[in-house]
Amino acid sequence: MNVTTALITTATPARTGTPSRLSVLRVGALAGVAAAVATEVVAAVARVSDVSMRAGGFGADVAEPIPVFGFAFATLMLTAVGIAMAVAMTRFAKRPAHAFAVAAVVLTAVSLVPPGLAGSTTAGTKVILALTHVVAAAFVVPAIRHELAKWESR
Repeated sequence: MNVTTALITTATPARTGTPSRLSVLRVGALAGVAAAVATEVVAAVARVSDVSMRAGGFGADVAEPIPVFGFAFATLMLTAVGIAMAVAMTRFAKRPAHAFAVAAVVLTAVSLVPPGLAGSTTAGTKVILALTHVVAAAFVVPAIRHELAKWESR
């Protein structure tokens, strides 16, 4: 072994990308926190722009105020569901990244329906509600999918 080989060998980083369920949890949690912050920023911009942040349930006659940090809380709770789904896919799916991506896109699309059906809710609020679903998914889905891709290449 000469000096060049020794330098290259020592400078080569250790193997990265080894899959683990803990890494899926860690990446999902970090993406969830980023998504929670992003959805709260969207909501804050909407509030400052005089969008009525009041929403009602299906067919409701009265809209209730959406609390500050309500978007962050919902984002974190549903990110936890997504992480659980991702971990389950590492066990049961042959291609967990693909299965997760398909399921997440379908579930994100389905999640756009309730804001449209929210009773006594202004159109602006419905748009913000739907937008926050897409913003959260834009953070969480690619991050978890990327981590799950390591399971397919092992």
